[in-house]
Amino acid sequence: MVTQNWFYDGILYVYALSLLFYFSDFVDRNRQAKQLGTGLLIFVWVLQTGFIVHRIISHLDMTFMSLFEYLLLFSWLLITVSLVMSRFFRMELIVFFVNVIGFAVLTINLFGIGSGASMERWELAHDMLILHVILMILAYTAFTLSAIFSGMYLFLFRRLKGKQWTKQMQRMPSLDVADRFMFRVSLVGTPLLMLSLAIAVASILVEGRYGLLLDLKVLTSFVALALYIWNVMKHQWFDGAGRKFARFNLISYAVLLLNVFMNEASNFHSWS
Repeated sequence: MVTQNWFYDGILYVYALSLLFYFSDFVDRNRQAKQLGTGLLIFVWVLQTGFIVHRIISHLDMTFMSLFEYLLLFSWLLITVSLVMSRFFRMELIVFFVNVIGFAVLTINLFGIGSGASMERWELAHDMLILHVILMILAYTAFTLSAIFSGMYLFLFRRLKGKQWTKQMQRMPSLDVADRFMFRVSLVGTPLLMLSLAIAVASILVEGRYGLLLDLKVLTSFVALALYIWNVMKHQWFDGAGRKFARFNLISYAVLLLNVFMNEASNFHSWS
């Protein structure tokens, strides 16, 4: 076993097997492989849902949320979104990449990064923090999907411009579809991030810990938010070029990822 938790190990193994079937279907269209991959992914979703419910029942306090639970919920939400996309849209490649990220998130937890302190320091703003956590997870999920579509858009744009067409590209969404989805998902994630940060600032003010407003993680969060707001407004009102939006969207996502891995240098969450 990889970890001491056999149930968590089982989720990882089944998830990996599901990705293998999905990849097999992508390389060489295989209806049976796709069905097996989807079935296993649904099983992973069921197992992960049970695991999350168990973790919640264990302490019944979402403000005492470690990075382990944070990443667990993020991965679960990615799986949920991918299953919905698989059911209603023909985007096998997008579903595959979404689940590669979901699997990577689950794997990250093997390194014990979620075993540290929690957010219990904000005891006077528990309800606000619960909402902050939920909105932040939703925002990260939306921006991850938007980044995937942005990368797909740039890849297709370069291939089409160079007239380098392959059979695998037939299974990718069109430029118009990728453009539409990367913008709309980013348009959903931006207000979610905005609301989450507003609640976090309100919690800091309630606690009277004004010094946290100058914390590097807090400042980087607002930089990422400003980048997303500018990109959405620019795309909608000034310059509708999908290629420029995709590039700036990936830059904004890189800043967001940098923010996630700044916990060691931050006093904001003190997860580790």
